Amino acid sequence: MTEATAGTPSGTTAQARQALGAYGEAVATRHLLDQGMVLVERNWRCDEGEIDVLLRDGATLVVCEVKTRSSLEAGTPHEAITDAKLARLKRLGERWATERGVRPDGIRVDLVAVLRPRRGPAIVDHVAGLF
Repeated sequence: MTEATAGTPSGTTAQARQALGAYGEAVATRHLLDQGMVLVERNWRCDEGEIDVLLRDGATLVVCEVKTRSSLEAGTPHEAITDAKLARLKRLGERWATERGVRPDGIRVDLVAVLRPRRGPAIVDHVAGLF
């Protein structure tokens, strides 16, 4: 145990959560690229929030939220997406496009839910067009 995490189990939990999130984003990005999308940017941040992955699907800008779980104890990744979150992601996509001077034909919000079981490959569910 390092000095930074000694006596603070939450430090280890935060690190594990961050690693799981990074793993899920890598799996999701690979999956979307295999579907023919083009990666535009990852982990774009502004004062209003963050977009996990931005892609182009033809002339459409895709704002992709990635939710990764190691189990379903806390619910499915899908259950973490609220209407308010979808609206915020859409606004973030519009802001990104404005700041970059990009004029896509449309902006779509997708979810990639990644379940990483203890054994075997990740289970990936891409839900396109949530908003």
